[in-house]
Amino acid sequence: MDNKETKKQEIIKAFQFRHATKDFDPDRKISDDDFNFILETARLSPSSMGLEPWKFLVIKNNELKQKLAKVSWGALKQLPSASHFVIIMARTVVDTKYDTGYFAYQMKEIRQFSDELFAEKIQTYKTFQEEDLHLLDNERTMFDWACRQTYIALGNMMTAAAQIGIDSCPIEGFSFEKVQKILADEGLLEDGKLGISVMVAFGYRDKKPRPKTRRQISEIVQWVE
Repeated sequence: MDNKETKKQEIIKAFQFRHATKDFDPDRKISDDDFNFILETARLSPSSMGLEPWKFLVIKNNELKQKLAKVSWGALKQLPSASHFVIIMARTVVDTKYDTGYFAYQMKEIRQFSDELFAEKIQTYKTFQEEDLHLLDNERTMFDWACRQTYIALGNMMTAAAQIGIDSCPIEGFSFEKVQKILADEGLLEDGKLGISVMVAFGYRDKKPRPKTRRQISEIVQWVE
């Protein structure tokens, strides 16, 4: 078997291994090296326009975890037992609109656009946000677009974790407003520039999961010729 086929089998095996782990073994901890690897896959994830409209809060503070548990019904088991608990934040329109300082910084300093290239591109970005996807119709539309970018990083983190035998669980079961209030009180929202997108827990399963079930490929794929 050649190297490509071996790699394909390893990747599929990781997808078969991965499941939304509810019960983690609280005594097993992910090594710093392994978790930094998971975070690096998030950092290297793609985003629309290369805007990277995200921030990853690794929650270690137990008092904060207890506060979050009161308003996060989907994380009641994971918060106290997971090795690592991450809140993925999405940037708001304060940062993601085409004419903001963050936008310019990302394009000029991070993507290393020249002033001339940025000037050429800005009208394209403006049209994309205003007309193509109507992202600027309201603040929530823009925020939801940024949240969609964070899910790319979320998927990459969970897949990378599975490939090295680490379990994970994405979590949407929380009160957005109440979690926002908790994070604001902790000074973690950068003065309105961030909002919570999704949570994700990482660790090692405490019990064997049910067999994975999915619809057949013929039910979900249509070839248009």
